[in-house]
Amino acid sequence: MTENRWNHLTAPQLRELARRDAVVLLPVGSTEQHGAHLPTGVDDFLAAEVSRRAAAAAAPLPVVVAPAVPYGLAEHHMPFGGTLTLSLPTLHALLRDLTRSILRAGFSRILIVNGHGGNATALHALVNDLTAELGSPIALTSYFTAGRKVIAETLTTQAQLMHACEGETSMALAAFPELVRTDLIEGAVGPSISLQAEDASPVYRSVTFDQIAPAGVAGDARTASAEKGERLLEGCARALADLLVAGIWP
Repeated sequence: MTENRWNHLTAPQLRELARRDAVVLLPVGSTEQHGAHLPTGVDDFLAAEVSRRAAAAAAPLPVVVAPAVPYGLAEHHMPFGGTLTLSLPTLHALLRDLTRSILRAGFSRILIVNGHGGNATALHALVNDLTAELGSPIALTSYFTAGRKVIAETLTTQAQLMHACEGETSMALAAFPELVRTDLIEGAVGPSISLQAEDASPVYRSVTFDQIAPAGVAGDARTASAEKGERLLEGCARALADLLVAGIWP
């Protein structure tokens, strides 16, 4: 497989990829509690995994995957411990510096690949600001939005990703099984939720996640499997690759 990870490539290789007008994927995740059975890096790891697979699936279109941003907006998970969160201005400044660096390296097409539901609303606004500030169109998707069709077709207890749920647990079992506490999956059950960006409630107010899901889990992980996870990862990656090949820039 052709190497597509920015930090595994040399500067001359990256200059050549910039010359070829390669797309740069910038995964953005979070480091936060995911119940008792999943590691805190789930959102970071999965955004990066889907991005790497999408870059490979998009060949021969040249695609580079930048190092993933492992931090996001996770204030609502802080009561559980084990969570690292940024403030909104810090996330804005971090993404501004990273996207500016990518542009200065000669690339002109950047797609932020979000892996954390709590980032989605803010990232939409930040991408507008970054595009105006940098004078270059920065695009955004969440891998679970790009892959919503395969998610709905694959999962048996839910139609979309939730948190430490059937979907995330399945993908973790496929991508990094050694980090999953399989002995604790039986207790990984919580209420159903909507993703923040898709919440149709008429009023929004800030609520910490422990008030919604005391065990830190939303959804039912008991039906998770590595087979479902592989299908989800491949399906989300293929959907993302199809967007890249079809062209999302004017």
